[in-house]
Amino acid sequence: LRAETRSGMAAGRGAAALRRAWRERRAALLEPRYTPLVAACLCLAEGGVNLWVIRRVPYTEIDWKAYMQEVEGFANGTLDYTQLKGDTGPLVYPAGFVYIFLGLYHATGRGSDIRLAQYLFAGLYLLNLLLVFRIYCRTNKVPPYVFFFMCCASYRIHSIFVLRLFNDPVAMAILFLAINLFLEERWSWGCLLFSLAVSVKMNILLFAPGLLFLLLQRFGLLGCIPKLCICALLQVVLGLPFLLVNPVGYLTRSFDLGRQFQFKWTVNWRFLPEEVFQNRVFHAALLLAHLAGLGLFALHRWHSSKENILNLLKDPAKRKPASPRLTVNNILWQASCVCPLNASAWIVFILFSSNFLGVCCSRSLHYQFYVWYFHTLPYLLWCTPTTKLAHMPKVLLLGVIELCWNTYPSTVCSSLSLHICHGLILLQLWYGTAPTAVSHTPPPSRKPTAVSKKAQ
Repeated sequence: LRAETRSGMAAGRGAAALRRAWRERRAALLEPRYTPLVAACLCLAEGGVNLWVIRRVPYTEIDWKAYMQEVEGFANGTLDYTQLKGDTGPLVYPAGFVYIFLGLYHATGRGSDIRLAQYLFAGLYLLNLLLVFRIYCRTNKVPPYVFFFMCCASYRIHSIFVLRLFNDPVAMAILFLAINLFLEERWSWGCLLFSLAVSVKMNILLFAPGLLFLLLQRFGLLGCIPKLCICALLQVVLGLPFLLVNPVGYLTRSFDLGRQFQFKWTVNWRFLPEEVFQNRVFHAALLLAHLAGLGLFALHRWHSSKENILNLLKDPAKRKPASPRLTVNNILWQASCVCPLNASAWIVFILFSSNFLGVCCSRSLHYQFYVWYFHTLPYLLWCTPTTKLAHMPKVLLLGVIELCWNTYPSTVCSSLSLHICHGLILLQLWYGTAPTAVSHTPPPSRKPTAVSKKAQ
């Protein structure tokens, strides 16, 4: 009888839990506090999806063989960077790429075991996803239903990871690990990982203006110099074997900012004539637009204080205003000041918007470059206040961007649509994230506020 009673109670509790979950299904889709639960479910599903893609969708050779040829030269003792080449051309990535893909070269039998390489990249995909979800859990801004589109609805991202084996996902996974460290206030370790990501591919430098702003804001000019030295020192250590043999060759090949891109692969500038696309004046105009955008965001969106932005160069202890006397009026007034973004969300906003400005002004975007900003798009769209009716246009923007990146070869319509979507996101970021300057001095009050003992 007791056993039957216990089993009945357990069944009752289980049924009650199911009914409660069913009642809360809407909240589980819309409230960011349910992100860990949704993230766990999606990560489990993504494991199966990646296995299915690897086994059912044919692998396409693009750059993997060339990567293996480039690192094989280093494995054979070649330290002159200008002599490291593959079928697609010379090696154009920094030294961190060489060491990481040399490990993959040995793990996959000199690059011959493609299936093993795909499984390794599937593991990288899941690790990258966990790091991204951890960032979103900390920021508490994006409704969980959006993550279904981020995970299950992107054919291109799965292709970049497990069907193409590009180096871009490797760099981005390290970058997201660095951002997680920044959110934990481990700035030195974060800078070390950030520099490691740069050493895999230079697109990570698009996050650098935002990171510099955060370091100045957090430590001041003198305080951020050691962090910058960490970034520079790692680059020197990784590149030292090549710098000792041919320093000019290493620097010009691995950090070639003036490299020309082929028009046939461009995703974002298909509507331009090829001669304009290759024109240096056009490249200079894009660079000026990028710098202007960074300057405007730094002055009016990242800098949330009414003080001069040059105060960022000062020691933080010297630029902090004195704390006001703790009174009832102070407490009530400060409690009424609601900042639009918490500390973690503000760090992520600055880094993600810095990268997005660079993507918008890029000289060319190739299909594998989609991973540069794909996982940041939900945050960029939902970090601003969202009404019920505004959810659908934001989901539509995600869908159109995905469609543009899945159009091969790119067309005039797809590239124009991509720019329009980017422009709409920029407008939303500009008009939806005006910083709220919270003063430390309460406004003058004519009458003292009456409060109860409980409130006191």
